[in-house]
Amino acid sequence: MTAPVPPRAKQVPHRREHHGDVVIDNYEWLRDKSDPEVIEYLESENAHTEGRTAHLAGLREKIFSEIKNRTQETDMSVPVRRGPWWYYSRTVEGQQYGLSCRCPVSDDADWTPPAVEAGAGMPGEQVLLDANMEAEGHEFFSLGSFAVTEDGNLLAYGVDTAGDERYTLRVKDLRTGELLGDEIPNTFPGALWEPSGTYLFYLTVDDSWRPDTVWRHQLGTPSSDDVVVFHEPDERYWTGMGITRSRQYLVIEVGSKITSEARVLPADDPTGEFTVVLPRREGVEYGIDHVVVAGEDRFLILHNDGAENFELADAPVTDPTAQRILIPHREDVRIEDVESFRDQLVVGYRRGAIARLALWPLTEDGYGEMQEIDFGEELYTAGAGTNPEWAAPYLRLGFTSFITPVRVFDYELSSGELLLRKEQPVLGGYDRGQYEQRREWATAEDGTRIPLSIIQRTDLRSPAPVLLYGYGSYESCTDPSFSVSRLSLLDRGMAFVVAHVRGGGEMGRHWYDTGKTLTKKNTFTDFVACARHLRDTGHASSIIADGGSAGGLLMGAVANMAPELFDGILANVPFVDPLTSILDPSLPLTVIEWDEWGNPLEEKAVYEYMKSYSPYENVTEQDYPPILAITSINDTRVLYVEPAKWVARLREAGASDVLLKTEMSAGHGGVSGRYEKWKEVAFEFAWVLDQVGLADA
Repeated sequence: MTAPVPPRAKQVPHRREHHGDVVIDNYEWLRDKSDPEVIEYLESENAHTEGRTAHLAGLREKIFSEIKNRTQETDMSVPVRRGPWWYYSRTVEGQQYGLSCRCPVSDDADWTPPAVEAGAGMPGEQVLLDANMEAEGHEFFSLGSFAVTEDGNLLAYGVDTAGDERYTLRVKDLRTGELLGDEIPNTFPGALWEPSGTYLFYLTVDDSWRPDTVWRHQLGTPSSDDVVVFHEPDERYWTGMGITRSRQYLVIEVGSKITSEARVLPADDPTGEFTVVLPRREGVEYGIDHVVVAGEDRFLILHNDGAENFELADAPVTDPTAQRILIPHREDVRIEDVESFRDQLVVGYRRGAIARLALWPLTEDGYGEMQEIDFGEELYTAGAGTNPEWAAPYLRLGFTSFITPVRVFDYELSSGELLLRKEQPVLGGYDRGQYEQRREWATAEDGTRIPLSIIQRTDLRSPAPVLLYGYGSYESCTDPSFSVSRLSLLDRGMAFVVAHVRGGGEMGRHWYDTGKTLTKKNTFTDFVACARHLRDTGHASSIIADGGSAGGLLMGAVANMAPELFDGILANVPFVDPLTSILDPSLPLTVIEWDEWGNPLEEKAVYEYMKSYSPYENVTEQDYPPILAITSINDTRVLYVEPAKWVARLREAGASDVLLKTEMSAGHGGVSGRYEKWKEVAFEFAWVLDQVGLADA
């Protein structure tokens, strides 16, 4: 049979000039999604992709069924106590979205969560929000803010039905079930009630999708009367809103990629003026929380001032500059977060590419002895769960690994005992003994050792097909986590490998700093080194590279640099035209991204460096592996036009097997609804398996 002829985008020369360099971009016209010709082209690409993958329909359905059959569809989370209620979420078989619920606490001394039994009714259950009802009649649905007042009477929640991450904020009276007249459009996630429940704080964004303004809404008044509490004019900075765990201070957080500032206000004075804790200084990041130590109110301050991997200090709330160091800087430990409670601090940190957790008791005299929690696995992820009560006798913790389903624990402060409340069910007889995870190290061009996480069946023989995943930006870490859907790859004879490349944060702040701006190419060469390691050591018979968003930039870069290493490349919402985007400050998020990538508008060296690695700019006539690019029409973070232009240019360069799939009613996170997401995973996995000859395995 003759293969379907792929669409060819027309060429419309568009001139771009910066620093004396003239570029003619023939596919920039695809940026205008209001143009019917653009939509027609995207739909023709979708039709071509569907035609080229039609033979995988049976495999897609089989993988979807496997995911569905392994998932306990009717399930519930472990309830969390807040005030006189246990809060939890439920899912019901056949429904796309979850239900947010609560039931009453039996008495004040009741701190043992109700038994988690899928499908069993909870005594006195109240459904706070049924997302299935909210989503009815919409192709896309996403829930943003979800905030209940301290007295439990009111719920504020945000809804997005387009995928553009603009949420309509609504208020529901939980006593009557009625929606109040307080409706606020075009908000950003992160609404917050102050303790009395009279005022609701929320965020809005500017034209570049940057949350820049904090508003105060008084319940029962029109939104036109809302008050601007804070506005950040500097386009490099995001704004956030929070409250200390003690519920004593409202906090406005302002931050760029490299600088931050906090402002506080006593929570019992919600109409007062916020004051700056420590004035912002370029390159200094810090965060604060409130703690009571030996009867004194103090701020915990986690900062990187002269401490690359951060250090922890505290200071009187009346004088945040009078700091004493609690945990000094260490080159081999990156302190990531500290959560305060009445009797404990929970310290999260990273050592040896593993996120770890320690408890630090507070005594009558001050700080006690810190104790790291041992979870008994080589590769794992552990962290504090939802803990809304400041003085609870238990701390909710979470744990998972690549081969261990998510476990929810309550740590009993009085005894130090870890009480297992739930392990994520995996139906069909999952046996973790049939799978293994291990750490290996590849060596980069400059001699740096790059950690790899390898996950496979214990009976898999090498060499084997490998799905090699990478991200490597924003100090984001790809930590061990369990995946039900990944079993469909492992059980067909594929290994899954994570390349923890520079630009991420797995090995500390230095790992991030040496994979950004003018060292960004380390991210790409690290990934190539990992792929070569897998081939040279006999692990991999074939390799499919996988990455999304900034990880999609990684995919596009390695496709140009070392196409011979890969048997296929899967790129989700890929940031493959970064130079064009970062040159345009009117686009969403551009200005705030300059600290991550550099400013090519002002600096010629940055312009030239970005142009030298930009996937779109560096497409050449060479043998590319099969490529599948997936994007969403309403994505506000990585615009659909980037993969659309990239695919068009790859075709122009002679790439023979390139597919583009555009979700026509979704955003950066792809389709909504759990069944639709499973179908999307099945689509991707079927394509991956087909590329390595395992479609019939």
